[in-house]
Amino acid sequence: MSDEVGFGERLESQTVTYLDRLNDCAGLLPELLDRYAAGGDYEGTLAEIEAIESEADALVREITALITDAGADDIGLLNTRINFNESALLDFYGDLDVVANHTERIGQELAMMRPDPSPEPFESLREMGEEVASMAETLEDVVVRFVRGLSRTGARETLTEGIESIRAAESRCDELRNDAIGTAFADDAVTNPLVYREFAILFDELANAMEDLTDAMVIIASKEPGIVTGDATTEE
Repeated sequence: MSDEVGFGERLESQTVTYLDRLNDCAGLLPELLDRYAAGGDYEGTLAEIEAIESEADALVREITALITDAGADDIGLLNTRINFNESALLDFYGDLDVVANHTERIGQELAMMRPDPSPEPFESLREMGEEVASMAETLEDVVVRFVRGLSRTGARETLTEGIESIRAAESRCDELRNDAIGTAFADDAVTNPLVYREFAILFDELANAMEDLTDAMVIIASKEPGIVTGDATTEE
């Protein structure tokens, strides 16, 4: 392995590539739901999600291998922020991969359960899809800057705005989840409310997974004065 700068550049580059595909994966959820509701080729969109999820798995394995292979013998690497936070970073990248996994699961459940798209609760699910797609876009930007702050000696990054944006979107998803479930069970015209409840929970889990990543960044950043999270605080 080369020196510290080379390692940091590789980590940043691989992370950018990975997050771009992760964003593409979650970003397909609104299209998937729209095509399903319109009776279109949602299976093609699902196949694309599954392909990206598999690609993301391979990319995150490359990143974790890069980190674990960076031992004490690597010139200039021993005292970097990456080395100090190696264990937490490995967990962080593993948690990032949960986003792609949850996205794929939602698509597969849609194909298997095939809920009726006409009742009102389905519209709440579509809104949740839009929210999580937007969250993934913000997450991409925040994580790239977070990793840049860790991999460059003396770097300073402020993540407060992005973290707060993700947490606000997660709160909106909570409201949409409750709307979807409440409406499904209150409307006698909905023949199988449990299906909408299941999907609302799946979307909520995806939003929660992205919010949990902000908590992880705040914890790591609390030991790194170059990475600023402002008033963002971890939540139980």
